[in-house]
Amino acid sequence: MNQAGAILWAQWRSTRNFFPRRGVGWTAFVGLIWYGFWAAAAFAVMLLTSSPMSTSLAGVFLVVFLYWQVVPVLMAATGASLDLRKLQAYPIPVTQLFALEVMLRVTAAVEVILVLTGAGIGILRNPTLHPWNALGLVPFAAFNLVLGVGLRDTIARILARRRIREAAFFLLILSAALPQLLFTRGRGFQGRFRALMTRESWPGWPWTAAADFVQGHGSLRSLAIILAWLAAAGVFSYWQFHRTISFDVQAASARRSNGSATSGVAELFFRLPSMLLGDPLGALVEKEVRFLTRSPRFRLVFLMGFTFGLLVWLPVALGRQGPSQSFLGTNYLTVVCVYSLVLLSEACFWNSFGFDRSAAQVYFLAPIPFSRVMIGKNLSALFFIALEITMITLVCGLLGMPLRPCTLAESFGVAAVLSILLLAAGNQLSIRQARAMNPAASFRSGASGRTQAILFLLWPVAFLPVGLAYLARYAFASEAAFFVVLAVDAAIGAVVYKLSLDSSVAAAEHLKEQMVTALSRGEGPITA
Repeated sequence: MNQAGAILWAQWRSTRNFFPRRGVGWTAFVGLIWYGFWAAAAFAVMLLTSSPMSTSLAGVFLVVFLYWQVVPVLMAATGASLDLRKLQAYPIPVTQLFALEVMLRVTAAVEVILVLTGAGIGILRNPTLHPWNALGLVPFAAFNLVLGVGLRDTIARILARRRIREAAFFLLILSAALPQLLFTRGRGFQGRFRALMTRESWPGWPWTAAADFVQGHGSLRSLAIILAWLAAAGVFSYWQFHRTISFDVQAASARRSNGSATSGVAELFFRLPSMLLGDPLGALVEKEVRFLTRSPRFRLVFLMGFTFGLLVWLPVALGRQGPSQSFLGTNYLTVVCVYSLVLLSEACFWNSFGFDRSAAQVYFLAPIPFSRVMIGKNLSALFFIALEITMITLVCGLLGMPLRPCTLAESFGVAAVLSILLLAAGNQLSIRQARAMNPAASFRSGASGRTQAILFLLWPVAFLPVGLAYLARYAFASEAAFFVVLAVDAAIGAVVYKLSLDSSVAAAEHLKEQMVTALSRGEGPITA
């Protein structure tokens, strides 16, 4: 494993050089809050498993499995992974690269590792179980790690192919959302789902077999089932990983220029900002629109906003018999719009210069005010946000969701207020916490510890004015009160945006060398 050790050492040095003494305190702060919550969940699971159990743990392990495999796809972020393009030139055995990739899957769901650790401690403390029953958690965790590699490589390769990317993505969305729709509308499926959470579930499932093993039910049979699933996942993932190594992303995503009528319409669409706004602002917006529509990373989150975003909240909105009267049910369109803002936030708000990378230095050399550059990026972000919300509204209409004028005004109004406030904060972060992003990577990377801590504080602050509008609606039982408060929020947000824009332009002048240097830095052999 000398080559693997060299990879880890190179990654450590590149990470250490990128963050010499910055972000440690913020990272610790975020870790204390976020992982403190999951430590509490692990403690609850430990209490459950440390006493004699009358119910099966299959439901807990099923939730662990779904969180490990589905949540990274839901958020378009799969943790750290090997950058195979930088490693193909070296004589490193594929088996070592695969082993490293499996270990890196831990970063995709550290939270469930804490939960499984809590379950293992509880089993060791349980007087009715033998300590060796806790060993059943090891192959179950290994199964999730190995399967995560295969799923990630398969999805990444599919999304890299230009001609089948969108169709494959929609099939993936439907496959992921189908159980939720069946659970919402089908009573028979509800019973089968409840069976999955109890001992009635099929003993051949990996989560059920792991639960049976740790509880001492048919230990040998359960262990054989878990190991069989682990072997099958290993064969599948190694096959997919081996295919990914020889996969040419650039060739798969290349587009032929045929001069068709469709390309002519697209060219007219791209030229609209320049015709409407004039140069240089129109050229800046046109450049952003052209680039973002060609970026697999941006297209993925944009598609997820009006597809997966709609389906993932649909069961809550419909309820068992019809539209739910809960907040999510009565404000379904608004909730989906806010979810789409969360998905688009990295490229549109928090790191608007990330895709420019080292080319961002052109903005400081060109004879145009830097404020125009910031406004151009903000206008392009608002364009895609408006387009996203329009697509969400059209799909809701096709699904037969109630779309009253008041509902549409509420959704667009809430999204507009949030966008203004997020742009104001994002302009500051884009200058002070700039970092390079790979536009060709379908899945986004995680932000630095400092940025995560700032976002942890900014999201509640951004939602506070909108929350006051909903509070006014509840207190006065009036839609007019809601929109009056929302209008006041928009006016205040416009003032905050103007002040933030001036401040960010001044900060860019002082921090331009630091900013360009941060955007020019490359990643190590492991991408975060």
